[in-house]
Amino acid sequence: MVSSIVTIFFFLISLTIIVSSTTDTISDNFTISGDKTIISSGGIFKLGFFKPGSSSKYYIGMWYNQLSQPTIVWVANRDTPVKDKNTSVLKISDGNLILLDGKNQTPIWSTGLTSTSSVSPLKAVLSDDGNLVLSTSDSSATVLWESFDHPAHTWLPGGKIRYDKRTGKSQKLISWKNQEDPSPGLFSLELDVSTAYKILWNGTNQYWSSGPWNPQSQLFDSVPEMKLNYIYNFSFFSNATESYFTYSIYNHLNVSRFVMDLSGQIKQLTWLENNNEWNLFWSQPRQQCEVYAYCGSFGICRDKSQPFCLCPRGFKPSSQKDWDLGDFSAGCVRKTELQCARGDINGFLPLSKMKLPEKPEVVVVSSVGNCASACLRNCSCKAYAHDGGSNRCSSWSKDVLNLKQLDDDNSEGYTLYVRLAASDMPSGGSGKSNKMMIFGAVLGSLGVIALVLLAVIVILRYQRRKRMRGEKSDGSLAAFSYRELQNATKNFSDKLGGGGFGSVFKGVLPDSSDIAVKRLEGISQGEKQFRTEVVTIGTIQHVNLVRLRGFCSEGNKKLLVYDYMPNGSLDSHLFINQNEEKIGLVWKLRYQIALGTARGLAYLHDECRDCIIHCDIKPENILVDSQFCPKVADFGLAKLVGRDFSRVLTTMRGTRGYLAPEWISGVAITAKADVYSYGMMLFELVSGRRNTEQSENGNVRFFPSLAATVLTKDGDIRSLLDPRLETEAVDIEELTRACKVACWCIQDEESHRPTMSQVVQILEGVLEVNPPPFPRSIQALVDTNEDVVFFTESSSSSSQNSSQKQQSHASSSSSSKKTTNNNSSA
Repeated sequence: MVSSIVTIFFFLISLTIIVSSTTDTISDNFTISGDKTIISSGGIFKLGFFKPGSSSKYYIGMWYNQLSQPTIVWVANRDTPVKDKNTSVLKISDGNLILLDGKNQTPIWSTGLTSTSSVSPLKAVLSDDGNLVLSTSDSSATVLWESFDHPAHTWLPGGKIRYDKRTGKSQKLISWKNQEDPSPGLFSLELDVSTAYKILWNGTNQYWSSGPWNPQSQLFDSVPEMKLNYIYNFSFFSNATESYFTYSIYNHLNVSRFVMDLSGQIKQLTWLENNNEWNLFWSQPRQQCEVYAYCGSFGICRDKSQPFCLCPRGFKPSSQKDWDLGDFSAGCVRKTELQCARGDINGFLPLSKMKLPEKPEVVVVSSVGNCASACLRNCSCKAYAHDGGSNRCSSWSKDVLNLKQLDDDNSEGYTLYVRLAASDMPSGGSGKSNKMMIFGAVLGSLGVIALVLLAVIVILRYQRRKRMRGEKSDGSLAAFSYRELQNATKNFSDKLGGGGFGSVFKGVLPDSSDIAVKRLEGISQGEKQFRTEVVTIGTIQHVNLVRLRGFCSEGNKKLLVYDYMPNGSLDSHLFINQNEEKIGLVWKLRYQIALGTARGLAYLHDECRDCIIHCDIKPENILVDSQFCPKVADFGLAKLVGRDFSRVLTTMRGTRGYLAPEWISGVAITAKADVYSYGMMLFELVSGRRNTEQSENGNVRFFPSLAATVLTKDGDIRSLLDPRLETEAVDIEELTRACKVACWCIQDEESHRPTMSQVVQILEGVLEVNPPPFPRSIQALVDTNEDVVFFTESSSSSSQNSSQKQQSHASSSSSSKKTTNNNSSA
């Protein structure tokens, strides 16, 4: 849905421009007016007049020249549009780049430079990185001004958002006001003195922060996903005068940008050429309703519905046009104005399960009735809420901002009473009826009803006991009630972890058996479809897959009940800090975990009625039982949340560091994406650490590059092994086999990767495998690397000639072993 909104937004931006020039420079001899534009030397960016959507106003802006979807990245005159592009002109005058409006040639925007002493003519050049640079035309080419120092809502690779320590001011990314108005909106991103990026509403209220920059881990404290990023190269710089954060893209063929979106979220987008649309790669805050005051005054934000904003009963959007254009900041207004001072009677509309607005006026009263009376007597009181536990009466007399509708099971919700004119209040009920007759009929039926209820209670209690033991009388999954799982998990108090599909809690059934309860998030399916998919998952049984015992489906409450794994997930045994009193996994266990995981995935891909793509293979999703038998968790959930793998995916749900290249290349996802993730995880089983790590000198170490170098240069295979296993008698044949198959799994081309069934056969020793080629994407990192330092000096170059033809992936073997054919990948 988010990607659809982004698509609609950029579809609305219609650019009425005719290409009439291929120069990249504005000079004394070339100005921009009407349909004239300049284009960067490589044809990447274009600058000229544009008109967003159905607006009649024109702006000087910059956009991608080669994309099919018009995408504005910079606007000069955000606050002061022009009406006629043909009489307006962008030119160099008096030492500045200046925009003159209309026949009177009124200056409405300029670079704002003071008079320069330079006698050399000036020029403004549009470069291929999207930077418009004003400089002198002489040989020194002294830079006087550049657009990278004055960003609008988009942060391009190579740009920076800087904090000036001398002035205490920060550059800002500021959202558009709406889809047709690029003037500064309410949401902005900036860097503060603590070296943390923060998002503000109206320049005052902070609602998200990256956390300060940590020089040891080389990432922001609240953005741990930066650690596993192999697509973007992030850098942070700080000196006596400034601090700033910048980034580049390892593969320069990719098109990517950060945007301070009008949704109030900072978004990282990548262009999918094959699908002709922008892919949402990352965003913060994750939930729309975490954006402060997104729906404006009296607007209610709901995360699980579209549109996110709605007005309460008796209210309407302040501006329906703005709402249609994605700007909800003006909020809602009453349909009928209050006439409190005239003595009109008002009512209070109850809104249940609400997160209360901030900055209330608080008094202590004995009851909710007294709280209502106090608000009713005060004509400026717009809403109130009463907390029975503390007898606190909260009231609001100004804008009621940041209203959020909470889930029914959220214990933090309150009832907010909003003041309405009596004519807008819902009717209180119907007139009198034959209550005595109804009462008599009910009373006469009580005897029969009591007997029926008694029988029903006996049956329900019997079935409940069976459910709470996880028994299935008809071969289907146990259907738990929400209250039963609340009791089993002690109101979801013991959290085991969480991921992209929801949080997991430990529970205990009445028969003392332990369970793991996953509370799903983002479920958009109906009741019947959800139950159908859950039953399908429940029928999948394999020794290397976590068993689904039951489920709960009550309204929007969707939960799954699994067997509890006492040894937790693989990562807790693999990535052990020196301070932890844990014993690392021995090699035999690691190899068996790798083989068992491969068997589980092979079953999902090949043995089920329909191929099940896991979509998020990583050590955190491999659980181990009391005997350290590996079990793949979270399988089938991708389809359960409504993901369709028959088309290109436009929102990534996997984990960075394990994502296959096709996630960002715009092709449909297949089971080979799981193979890639498995290969990355297999490398971590070998090394005993994350593939991407910070070295002591602050540079990044990328283990797959070392492994590929050792394999392609016939290096010492034991050098890849976890140092904690140095004293162990490791089977070198198994180690070599694991490293080779891992390198085959992370090949860029899907057709070059093995299937999981072939991986199983290789690890079992049934198939032989040739040395793999150096993966192209990793080779590109090695060849273009500036900041990433790999484990050995020899890894700075590749031993694999890129022009070499692909050889057969399988070698001949002895008669006691099978071989793969020329089309196989291992």
